[in-house]
Amino acid sequence: MLDKLPRRWWTKLFALAGLIAAAVLISEASFAQEQKVTTPASDARLQKAYRFQQGGWTYLHLAGSPSDIGFQHGYLLAPEIADAFAAIKLYDTHQSQRDWEFFRKAAREMLWLHIDAEYQQELQGIADGVKAHGVDLDVDDIVALNAFEELPDYYIPWLNKQQKSAKSPKLTAPGNCSAFIATGSYTKDHQIVIAHNNWTSYLAGERWVVIFDIVPQHGNRILMDGFPGVITSDDDFGVNSAGIMITETTITQFEGWDPNGKPEFMRSRKALQYAKSIDDYVRIIKNGNNGGYANDWLIGDRKTGEVAYLELGLKNTPLWRTKDGYFVSANFARDPKVLREETTFDPNDASSSPNARHIRADELVQQEKGKIDVELAQKFLSDHFDSFDKKEQPDERSLCGHVDASARGVKEWAWDAHNPGGAVQGKATDSKMAASMSFVARAGHPCGADFLAQDFLEQHPEYSWQKSLLRNMKAGPWTKFHAGQKASQ
Repeated sequence: MLDKLPRRWWTKLFALAGLIAAAVLISEASFAQEQKVTTPASDARLQKAYRFQQGGWTYLHLAGSPSDIGFQHGYLLAPEIADAFAAIKLYDTHQSQRDWEFFRKAAREMLWLHIDAEYQQELQGIADGVKAHGVDLDVDDIVALNAFEELPDYYIPWLNKQQKSAKSPKLTAPGNCSAFIATGSYTKDHQIVIAHNNWTSYLAGERWVVIFDIVPQHGNRILMDGFPGVITSDDDFGVNSAGIMITETTITQFEGWDPNGKPEFMRSRKALQYAKSIDDYVRIIKNGNNGGYANDWLIGDRKTGEVAYLELGLKNTPLWRTKDGYFVSANFARDPKVLREETTFDPNDASSSPNARHIRADELVQQEKGKIDVELAQKFLSDHFDSFDKKEQPDERSLCGHVDASARGVKEWAWDAHNPGGAVQGKATDSKMAASMSFVARAGHPCGADFLAQDFLEQHPEYSWQKSLLRNMKAGPWTKFHAGQKASQ
């Protein structure tokens, strides 16, 4: 019967069959794409990775090749990365008065070619991972996110000078963070004790609550705190499986940038991943130094009990070390040449945040000589004594910083009165804990106080430009974390 149909009906039947086949193919392709985006649990790259929440932190375990580690990071933290990216984009574009395309271009043209292949693969992996989870970011966005400390505060000031941009906003390298490292007769068990609280904007700080447990294909295992989407700790507190313990605080009002150098976020990650000694750490982080995110590094080696202090300027990189002593760090440069040649900081102004905290940190360590342990380190990080006003008051001069409570702000960092920033979390460990790759950490103010965004903005509407993304920062408990940890441990 079919062979008796007119030719025009055959034409219509073939057309209809083609439409049905196309519809089936489109449907199958859409389903495959949906499966790829929403259910890649079968992806072999994810099999060794996991995450869980504890004590206000997100614990993230990553393992494998650089691209696999990146993909795991990007996929498992995709919602947090999208959120953190929005906060950094808002802050950096507001402060610099440059659009985000400027940062993407800088990442692509100033940084990418200076990043080792291993970390290029990891960064691309993060971009691939977030994309697989439906987040529309590419590798330029991810690199710019990783450089959120060095592009606005080091590269742009250098660029403004090159371009003689007198009308550009004045940007200055911030301070941020209080820390110490002690060993020998200064500590309770004559072992190393190291502690650090991260000072930054509450916009970023409320999101700086990831514990990374990284088992790379090459180098040491790493346990560190960190920021979503960033391959290094960035406030820089961590331990590795070779017994290296590190932290840092930023050098206030530092000036310098080398466009031919390697990004600091790559050098600091590489140093923690590959260093087996203090000498290794110093050598690796100095190699290709671009001056970006210039810090005072506190480094310990639990195997020897030795501690060191590396002042990592661009022109000057002095190093001190001891097996019986301590170093405190609170955003002040200690070397006269670094101060004179690479900063505009006044070391004699006792009212400034870095100098006041320097005085208080020295005082506390001296008072507790021979008693210092992780418990005392937590008290150090929570301290509210203002050494200039000689009284207890949480403000910009206390080791546990609360700049939002200060009508003075911090002029050295261009932080205006009541700037919503300060100490946003704390960490501490000792040689024994580092041997099992563990440390204690507290999300939020180390003192346990909460920051409530709505109350703050009602009192300080001048910061309403942050309203869409500024959130409550509630303190969690001091919580112990260790490498290989699983949920509920």
